[in-house]
Amino acid sequence: MKYDVKDLALAKKGALRIEWARNSMPVLGLIAERFKKEKPFAGIKAACCLHVTTETAVLMEVLKAGGAEILLCASNPLSTQDDVAASLVKDLKISVFAIKGEDTKTYYSHIKSVLSVRPAITMDDGADLVSTIHQNPELYRLEDIIGGTEETTTGVIRLRAMAQQGKLGYPIIAVNDAQTKHLFDNRYGTGQSTLDGITRATNKLLAGSVFVVCGYGWCGKGTAMRARGMGARVVVIEVDPLKALEATMDGFELMPIAEAAKIGDVFVTITGDIHVIRKEHFAVMKDGAVVANSGHFNVELDIEALEKISKSKRTIRDFTEEYVLSNGRRIYLLAEGRLINLAAAEGHPAQVMDMSFANQALGAEYIVKNRKGMSNDVYKVPEDIDLNIAALKLKSMGIKIDTLTPEQKKYLSSWEMGT
Repeated sequence: MKYDVKDLALAKKGALRIEWARNSMPVLGLIAERFKKEKPFAGIKAACCLHVTTETAVLMEVLKAGGAEILLCASNPLSTQDDVAASLVKDLKISVFAIKGEDTKTYYSHIKSVLSVRPAITMDDGADLVSTIHQNPELYRLEDIIGGTEETTTGVIRLRAMAQQGKLGYPIIAVNDAQTKHLFDNRYGTGQSTLDGITRATNKLLAGSVFVVCGYGWCGKGTAMRARGMGARVVVIEVDPLKALEATMDGFELMPIAEAAKIGDVFVTITGDIHVIRKEHFAVMKDGAVVANSGHFNVELDIEALEKISKSKRTIRDFTEEYVLSNGRRIYLLAEGRLINLAAAEGHPAQVMDMSFANQALGAEYIVKNRKGMSNDVYKVPEDIDLNIAALKLKSMGIKIDTLTPEQKKYLSSWEMGT
């Protein structure tokens, strides 16, 4: 259902929290100032499927400042912050279809609701909008869509698969591939917020624990780094030889999940793949093992298998379910296996989402300006946009860097080096 503001106090609370986030997002602030003058999205309808958080609210403000008509739904059933949704409806008059804890049926009905206006632009976090459009061609006209943006590693993987099979119906900017996104959001944002979610849900001490990170992409790197910083003994699980080698040289232990399952105290999956932790792994875990997921979909954990080998289940804390196995051991599943950093905590800090959402805003603007020259493919964020966002972020932090002299530029562009 469309979010309806009945609790004005809730909306006020959301407005204050959005203000707090906005104060830490100066790059988006600069983009908003330009958008107000230039109105690059005038007359354009944008369907957005994103985590409904304070940081997302600031992005919605920026898009609206640029003239867009926005409809927003959640990209995860547990990631919506209801006070933020209330404020967006009351203060920005944005149609929001999201409520924390919505079931799967409601989740997809909300996606269809934001698509009902036949948007010109889609803005995705996981590619659920794009896949819904392509699975329902009788409802949505692909030819009316200029293009879209995608925020996540998982979404980009799905969209590239569609493009390779010739099934992608319009161009997509892979925001996740921008260096000002994955080097910072995925590593520092996911790393901090994942541990935040785990500690909020369990209040367990991480120091001295065996912390198992499944996947050593940028999100896994950040999570492993922060867990080690909290005093945990970190074990990394990988299938990619290069990533495994990198994790080893970063000082982490490497072993197969079958071995790690026997010694781990806390497990986090963060791979983008299915059934990383399975029945045979749950069966050998310690009594009291904590299992969480920070990948986009809850399929990384074989929850159905866990249900089958358990003799009882109960909610023992907010976002913490206790499964008692037939052998009497207890396993604690956090946030139903969904994104722990958004379900049990508040997601990434605003300072890092400032860059990620700057890429979203400028990526959408790029599509509008360059739509005639783009084919139905997945594109990287143009390098000049990426570098400009980095420069703006440094400026906002009061950090100055050197520039190359004309002589240095000439030297680097010459093949006659050393002369």
